[in-house]
Amino acid sequence: MLELLSDPQVWILLLTLSTIEIVLGIDNLVFISIAVSKLPPERREFARKFGIAVACITRIGLLLTLAWLASLTADLFVLFGQGISVRDLVLILGGVFLLVKGALEIREMIGGGHDDGGPAAKAAVSFGGVIAQIAVIDIVFSLDSVIAAVGMAGDYVPVMVAAILIAVSVMLLAARPLGQFIDANPTVKMLALAFIVLIGAYLLLEGFDVHIPKGYIYGSMGFSVLVEVLNLWAKRNARRRGELF
Repeated sequence: MLELLSDPQVWILLLTLSTIEIVLGIDNLVFISIAVSKLPPERREFARKFGIAVACITRIGLLLTLAWLASLTADLFVLFGQGISVRDLVLILGGVFLLVKGALEIREMIGGGHDDGGPAAKAAVSFGGVIAQIAVIDIVFSLDSVIAAVGMAGDYVPVMVAAILIAVSVMLLAARPLGQFIDANPTVKMLALAFIVLIGAYLLLEGFDVHIPKGYIYGSMGFSVLVEVLNLWAKRNARRRGELF
């Protein structure tokens, strides 16, 4: 351990991996903010922290078992003429989950939501569901980043675990303000749901070995964010001029 701490390359590797985990963890925060928004306001902060803690455990577990999963590249079965391995199956199932989840959330926002029972019963059921969703989605979203970490760090498992812990710490600090911002701006929430659908389609295609450069995905998302920022800016200026109430 002391040898690792005294090696400058290890510190550079830690900084690189931490940056990757943080950048690729932004979509996790978006999903967490959307998921906990269904809970009563007084329970959202606890759900955020508890969900992120559970996600941290699942991500480390994924990291520790990734070497075994990555070795399972042999086809399990053939679907539509395409061989499907364990990794492909994870991507396909994760993509389908995101597509369905995002579509249902968009439908609910457009329809104005619904109430299926008393507030207490709904909150009790939703809390467990929200935590489960956060844990599952973190596995899906962190798969690429964890694979990249293993490829870069090799046998430096402590360094990879440390990078994950640093990224989770940043998530804990950023989750609340991001969640409050999304709750206060419904159009941002709709945009975030559209991103979830887009990422789901990307993972689904990746599972079937249809590779789309990530630059296209990030570029389209970045352009959409820029347009939304301009819309929010214009709306704020309109409020200041008294044009919106």
